[in-house]
Amino acid sequence: MDAAIGPLDRARLLAADFAGRAAQYDRDGSFPFENFDRLSEAGLLALPVARGFGGQGAGALELVRVLGLIAQGDAATALVLSMHYIQHYLLTRDDRFPLHLTRKLSAESVRGVALINALRVEPELGSPARGGLPATTASRQVDHWLVSGRKIYSTGAPILKHYLVWAKTDEPDPRVGSFLVPAGLPGTTILESWDHLGQRASGSHDIVFDQVRVPLDHAIDVRAPAEWQSPNAAQNAIHSLFIAAIYDGVARAARSWLVDFLQQRKPANLGAALATLPRAQEALGDIEIRLAVNTRLIETAAAEQDLGGVAVADAHAVKLTVTNNAVEVVQTALSLSSNHGLSRRHPLERHYRDVLCARVHTPQDDSIKLAAGRAALGI
Repeated sequence: MDAAIGPLDRARLLAADFAGRAAQYDRDGSFPFENFDRLSEAGLLALPVARGFGGQGAGALELVRVLGLIAQGDAATALVLSMHYIQHYLLTRDDRFPLHLTRKLSAESVRGVALINALRVEPELGSPARGGLPATTASRQVDHWLVSGRKIYSTGAPILKHYLVWAKTDEPDPRVGSFLVPAGLPGTTILESWDHLGQRASGSHDIVFDQVRVPLDHAIDVRAPAEWQSPNAAQNAIHSLFIAAIYDGVARAARSWLVDFLQQRKPANLGAALATLPRAQEALGDIEIRLAVNTRLIETAAAEQDLGGVAVADAHAVKLTVTNNAVEVVQTALSLSSNHGLSRRHPLERHYRDVLCARVHTPQDDSIKLAAGRAALGI
């Protein structure tokens, strides 16, 4: 791909290409390896890598724009990409991450297809965002750690080169932190368990670790559980903004399909395109307004993050509002297109299944509303 064109134009071209394969990956539940080869060739895997490590040093605003475009082509690809982006965005913004590992991960991402994701969710614990210690353990030996446990919803599992595994030590007073585990080490097993309604091509399988040997210097910010009570503001904010951008992208893909449908569909009893009906025009107007609000919210918050940091509560509010708008957009498109929208011949039914996944990403709506209410009451 021509290096002279900017990241957004490269993402736009790739999104159009990805859209042509998205239905097949979704139907098979297979992983879109080809998409990540293309993203690497276009330099987009290294987009958030710091310039000092050979990347492009993109900030939050550029990253949400790229993710939104990629999501219009293939939401599952965008979701995997967002997890990779989060980790690289944080690498140079968190001085608790060892420099030698930052250098290693950055170099690999610049050179080729080398993705990373944080594995935190477990069968018993659920999401650690709601509290509790992980069951996954790291046992310190003389010159290495032994990591054992099971992680679920490991987005991008088939392609990840590194896992950031959230675990507790087996010390008398357990500490908690992340352990950088290279993929493919003895004792690591990917269980192909992912068979969900939406985001079917995201490869969010279970990964089991059985006494996996990890170098001592791959332990990252391991500390007492009480010291984790204060969340990482940058991580919380950027995660919410990336999730918002992805599902806004899904809604925009649904909107584009709907516009074409309304203009081309001419029922015999009407004698004109559905686009001529005031009801259709009003409903489409509602969609346009919701998407305009989404753009303002995402871009304003991302720009604020680049200027020094958006408040976590504000980023969470953006995530809630944008994703709920996105769900409403796709539902409105379905109501206007009737059986046509639900046909697997058309992408709208896939967009609907994908956009519903917005509701399960941390932080979930109830947590966001509860926190906002408590803050208002001073509790």
